[in-house]
Formats: sequence, structure tokens, C-alpha cells
Amino acid sequence: MKRPALALFVLMFALQVCHACWFGVDKANAQNEKPIQIAIFEPIQLYGKDISIKGFRLNLIYGVNENVTGFDLGIINSVNGDMDGVQIGAFSTVEGNLHGWQWSLLNWVEGEGDGVQLSSFFNYAGSFEGLQIGLVNNVGTFDGVQIGILNMADQGHGLQIGLVNIIKSKEKFKFFPIVNWSF
Repeated sequence: MKRPALALFVLMFALQVCHACWFGVDKANAQNEKPIQIAIFEPIQLYGKDISIKGFRLNLIYGVNENVTGFDLGIINSVNGDMDGVQIGAFSTVEGNLHGWQWSLLNWVEGEGDGVQLSSFFNYAGSFEGLQIGLVNNVGTFDGVQIGILNMADQGHGLQIGLVNIIKSKEKFKFFPIVNWSF
């Protein structure tokens, strides 16, 4: 069972690293984009925080880059711009937009997110389309499903499942235990 997962990870990594070989390199962005990043903590990392990573990033303690496309793994993962791919860690933050999957104790997306946020404790997004699962889920605008103990949204279009469910923009039943919805 462990071998297929390892093989899938190696394949995903190889595809991301070789992407430029197969599809060409955008010369305008080539100087600001690297295929791999290893960070102990910022500023002790292979490339500076103004560089974008398109491939694999490993943050032993704390890493920060402009944009990350691919696989982001570490204790504290920070992206100043956009994250496209998979982000796994203890704390994961994206100041721009997320397209993909975050799986951490705390997930934070300042901008728009689409995909999946899985957390043991807390998920936040400015707006989110997809699935949020955590003890506490908080979003400005959501379109999808929230599952947790406490689910909160300023506006919503979808389903909330949890002990406390709040959609502030609803005229009636802004709060509803167990299940709340807005369609």
C-alpha cells in the first residue's frame, strides 16, 4: 500500500520538475521561477522569497515564496501570491488565491480558494468554492460544503454540516444546528 503512494508522489514530482522541458520555458518568468526550493527558515532557503517555485518546495521550519505551483510540504508554508497544487503542513498560508488542496492544522487563504481545505482545527478563506473540513471553518463567501463543529460564512451557496452553522446573509435562519443551507 505504501509503494503506490510513493510511486504517485515521485511521478507528480517528476512531472512538475520536467514541465519546462516538455512545454517550453517562458523566458520572461524563467529568472523568477525555480523548480525546487528547500528552506530551513526564511531567509535561509535556496532562493529568496521573491522567487516563484514551480515544482516542489520543502520547508523544514518556515518557507516563503512569491508563488508556488506543484507540491508544498513543510511545518510552516507561506505563499505571498498564489498557490496552485497541494500544500501540506502544520500551518499553511496563502496571501493570494489557492487552486488545489490545503491540508494543515491551520489553513489560511486571504483571496479566493477553490478545491479542498482539510484541517484539524481551523480553515479560513476570503471566498471558497469546494469543500472545507475542520473543527472551525470560516469564509467570507462560500459555494460548496462546510463540515465541522463551527461553520461560519458571511454569504453562502451550499451546505453546512456541524454543531453550529451560521450564514450571516440569510434573511431567516442565519443560525441552524446540525445542518444549514442556502441555495
